[in-house]
Amino acid sequence: MFKLEKDFTYSMPAHFGGSKFDPEVKLTQKATTILISYETEEKLLENYIPEVFELLAPEVQVIFSEFREINWMLGGHYNLIDVSVPVRFNGKKDKVDGKYSLVVWENNTTPILGGREQTGIPKIYADIEDMHILKPHYATTASFDGNTFLNMNFEATGELTGDEFEQVKALSLNLDTIGWRYIPKVGAPGAELSQFILYPQGMEVEKVQVGNGGLKWTELTPMQNPSQSHIINSLAALPVKNITGAMLSEGMAALRAFGARVLE
Repeated sequence: MFKLEKDFTYSMPAHFGGSKFDPEVKLTQKATTILISYETEEKLLENYIPEVFELLAPEVQVIFSEFREINWMLGGHYNLIDVSVPVRFNGKKDKVDGKYSLVVWENNTTPILGGREQTGIPKIYADIEDMHILKPHYATTASFDGNTFLNMNFEATGELTGDEFEQVKALSLNLDTIGWRYIPKVGAPGAELSQFILYPQGMEVEKVQVGNGGLKWTELTPMQNPSQSHIINSLAALPVKNITGAMLSEGMAALRAFGARVLE
């Protein structure tokens, strides 16, 4: 009969086997990202920040990423939209600054399952277009069942060099992401498991372009998106007061999922 091995890690369905747990494993993938950040209304944003956090700035960061040549998917690929805010975790033991993921959309089931189960990143599915490129213009959209809910665009105006590039390169090596792993009880209200997880990751940046960025959230009705419309409409209700940053980066992302830990 099937038995779990003590030093293995498993995902559902576990009875087909797992793999030996190695905290040093690094998941790598070639990355092209568009980052757009904007100032919003602090009181509205705080409605989505758990009490254990301190909001460091009333700022929303939206990142579109194309991931290619992925080692853990044996050359596979997927696209991602990550929406996060800068926070400080004020726990009983841990005091950690990082970016708290409000929601992450991906267009591939494989990274969704691992990210949700292992590290608490709130990943859900969407159709995310590859970048449309007519240099210096870049654009993408995210949709569900044919209904577009996010448009992103970027116009490159110059490439970072010298000290400015080195600063971005250094900051990108360690990008601490915090997720909330919430597992509901079966047949009852409340949580079976509720943990905040620190997920260490980073990017070895090779090139950075700065420029002008813009985005547009489009509200959807429950008929258009029954499981996500409340998420999309909450983000759409946050006003974009002004764009605080826009850049396009190219490099190699490194995800240290087995190095994640529970924050206390």
